[in-house]
Amino acid sequence: ALDVSSLRDLMARWFFMSSLTGRYTGSPETRMDQDLAMLRNLSRPEGFARMLEQEMAAVLTQDYWNVTLPNELATASARNTGQFAYLAALCILDAPVLYSQMKVRDLLDPATRAKKQALERHHLFPKKYLERRGISDRRDINQVANYVLVEWHDNIDIGDQPPVEYAPQYERRFTTQELGEMYYFHALPERWYTMEYPTFLSERRQRMAGIVRQGFERLSQR
Repeated sequence: ALDVSSLRDLMARWFFMSSLTGRYTGSPETRMDQDLAMLRNLSRPEGFARMLEQEMAAVLTQDYWNVTLPNELATASARNTGQFAYLAALCILDAPVLYSQMKVRDLLDPATRAKKQALERHHLFPKKYLERRGISDRRDINQVANYVLVEWHDNIDIGDQPPVEYAPQYERRFTTQELGEMYYFHALPERWYTMEYPTFLSERRQRMAGIVRQGFERLSQR
């Protein structure tokens, strides 16, 4: 029989997978009927768990993590499922806010009350800076990979400064170890602010997908 802890972790990963891939969007009744049919003849808990594990493995393949998800992050939509999964992974992994001692999950907690949001989405390469560089396509400027969560006062301080100016100033606040942890979880290569913008976007999408995967896998290790 499945114990409560194992069942909870299994369903947490199923929910994560379903939310990430939009499994129940579009035609949710049809998809739900298909999933229920898949489970209908199973009589033992072990078979139920094995079937869900097999289905998750069939959906979240190596190609999904390495190709499909990074490609799906190449969007300017603020409601992209990959972006939501990435933020969820930061909470699961207890990641720090970029350039802060605070944790993402603490500042995303609905119980946190403030006159202004504790966290804000910030362009790593500011819009006006990119426009001065000849990049004017909103889909490129507002791509998911160009956003990061920062504390709101940092967002105000950064403004439209080029990243090569503001990022080294923030780096000096932290140890090499602290900075490495922040950059790892926020999917940022070392000296990311010196990269060409298209190269940066491509590299960060790959790294974001890796963090999403790590968050998903962490749910089976609790």
